[in-house]
Amino acid sequence: MAKVTVATLREKKKRNEKITMVTAYDFPSAQMVEEAGLDTILVGDSLGMAVLGYETTLPVTMDEMIYHTKAVTRGAPNTFVVADMPFLSYHRSLEETITNAGRFLQEGGAKAVKLEGGKEQCQKIRTLVEIGIPVLGHIGLTPQSVHQLGGFKVQGKGAKQAQKLLEDAKSLEDAGAFAVVLECVPAPLAALITQAISIPTIGIGAGAGCDGQVLVWHDLLGMSSGTLPRFVKQYADLRRQIVKALGDYKNDVETSRFPEEKHSFIMDKENLPRLDPDDKE
Repeated sequence: MAKVTVATLREKKKRNEKITMVTAYDFPSAQMVEEAGLDTILVGDSLGMAVLGYETTLPVTMDEMIYHTKAVTRGAPNTFVVADMPFLSYHRSLEETITNAGRFLQEGGAKAVKLEGGKEQCQKIRTLVEIGIPVLGHIGLTPQSVHQLGGFKVQGKGAKQAQKLLEDAKSLEDAGAFAVVLECVPAPLAALITQAISIPTIGIGAGAGCDGQVLVWHDLLGMSSGTLPRFVKQYADLRRQIVKALGDYKNDVETSRFPEEKHSFIMDKENLPRLDPDDKE
């Protein structure tokens, strides 16, 4: 596939063509995403919950994000890879924000970074864009603020909240963000925001009116456990299939049905060393 760039995504919005994005956290996943021809991969800090077993995204570190970003970019050289800046990697100072964002491009091989937040992040976004680091915005439900928001709840239902999200989206556009994620935003509001700004919107739980959609790898493939969010559509049931396959393997080993002769290597019997009966313990 041809390399996907920021310009590719902007052109897709102009032509009213939907943008496809999925999270991925490792080399084989990234390879499969590229083989399927999706536009973008988000190396989300959701890896904390999906892969590392954390309860929230808050414990995820820069080193963990860089590690997974490097694996993804090796697996999908032509896909547009965006790396999530984890909690506290861009909150303390502009200088630290620049350093950490730069690491994702220099060390991780990412093409862009994602920051959560609206107007309050615009100065940092503007600076990153000025030095050549593309930025994906993220408003609505921002998981790094989950405690402040009171949990994983839909954002923007009230008039005041809705107005703020619209103003945040416009501010992100003015600051130079190339696109914005709208997470858990009512569909009519997400559609209105999409019409109001010239940069693409990527929805997750934000309805069909967005310019594109993103889902978590483990959710859409049916590899997650527990109750899934309402906005998730499962396209496979791999968890059940994988658990069954592992159980079949366990049973075959325990009953000596695996390995069979076809799974083994042979040699001439005369080349086998002879055992000295005295060597046996």
